Amino acid sequence: FARQTRHNSWIGESEAAKLFRSAIFSVTTGSNDLINNYFTPVVSTVERKVTSPEVFVDTMISRFRLQLTRLYQFGARKIVVINIGPIGCIPFERETDPTAGDECSVEPNEVAQMYNIKLKTLVEDLNKNLQGSRFVYADVFRIVYDILQNYSSYGFESEKIPCCSLLGKVGGLIPCGPSSKVCMDRSKYVFWDPYHPTEAANVIIARRLLSGDTSDIFPINIWQLANLKINA
Repeated sequence: FARQTRHNSWIGESEAAKLFRSAIFSVTTGSNDLINNYFTPVVSTVERKVTSPEVFVDTMISRFRLQLTRLYQFGARKIVVINIGPIGCIPFERETDPTAGDECSVEPNEVAQMYNIKLKTLVEDLNKNLQGSRFVYADVFRIVYDILQNYSSYGFESEKIPCCSLLGKVGGLIPCGPSSKVCMDRSKYVFWDPYHPTEAANVIIARRLLSGDTSDIFPINIWQLANLKINA
């Protein structure tokens, strides 16, 4: 059941179902499965020897299919599924890959794109097979990669060094903490810490997901999804 805040009362199962059908659900998953699992330095070495990227990605997709279907069965009809960004470009991955040099780490980005291709197919399948649903595929990989490649045109001064940094060639080896150095103006940095974008970068991402074209978000953007009438 959903709680009706204004009257502080229960609205009932029928009205709750209507609320769920009209609500927008955003599901962001996958990045940590790679960063903190499959590509964890040293720890994941054995797993990567016995489990190919293809098998790992297929397992992620099959489980995600079940979870998204379960969300639909609970009444959700408008669901935004956000793909994995260019994780090979985050400061931490640049630090831990000795072959990266001044560029992004190649393998994490390749596996992320492998996952993203299958994820888009999954979204298309769910739209076809789950009656009355509208799943939307948000291509954050494309958006963030564009920001990184053209960071100066977006008003950023650095696309590699995080605002909150400590050790490493770009300061992305250690998580942000009390001993870290913090930049004077975080709006000039793409990354806040070794892992996460700054608010300034997230604003750009959000705007493109809200009103972008089908190259950013497919098949419709979030504004269009919000105005979509769902009958089933």
